[in-house]
Amino acid sequence: MTFAEVEAWVRANLPPAPAQVLEVGAGDGELARALRAAGYDVTAIDPKSDSPDVLPVALADLPDPPRPFDAAVAVVSLHHVDPLEPSMQRLADVTAPSAPLLIDEFDVSALDERTAAWWLEQRRASGGDEPETPAELIETMLAKVHPIERLVDALTPWYEVGEPLRGTYLYRWKLDQSVRPVEERLIAAGELPRTGVRIIARRRSRPRPGA
Repeated sequence: MTFAEVEAWVRANLPPAPAQVLEVGAGDGELARALRAAGYDVTAIDPKSDSPDVLPVALADLPDPPRPFDAAVAVVSLHHVDPLEPSMQRLADVTAPSAPLLIDEFDVSALDERTAAWWLEQRRASGGDEPETPAELIETMLAKVHPIERLVDALTPWYEVGEPLRGTYLYRWKLDQSVRPVEERLIAAGELPRTGVRIIARRRSRPRPGA
């Protein structure tokens, strides 16, 4: 599911249509379809997708495009990419110099027990079957999700990485839009951390020395 505010952020930071855009981890292709409807030339990839709108290929295995992409988008997907470092190099290989990479992510390092307990409570209230304790949830997520710091380190040889913009995310994690105002209020009161991170990176004209 693509949330309206996510699509709005992506649209606001892409070059004008009909730019060629690569979407990494496109899921069912909902965002790709919306961008195509807005005039963008979108190549959407996801090795686990069975959507006809998405190529079932991993980033590391992406063939050379006819010409480099003008931009790339990754919505809550880079934290699953493996192998990470070679995949980030491949992403740089297929994007044009100065092309923006729009990253919308979950910062797993911000998931503490208080936050995990709140999320589990919301899931159970909405009918979710979540047997884990907060500590178990944190352990599970840390084992399978790259933290933001590692993503930034993997991108830095190939991209100028902008300052992370932090905000809400938990309402999008198996919850829904109705939870967003609650999460925002708790963040403002200092009772929940900002677990969402958005970053705009730009493809370097040449790799950083030592890459």
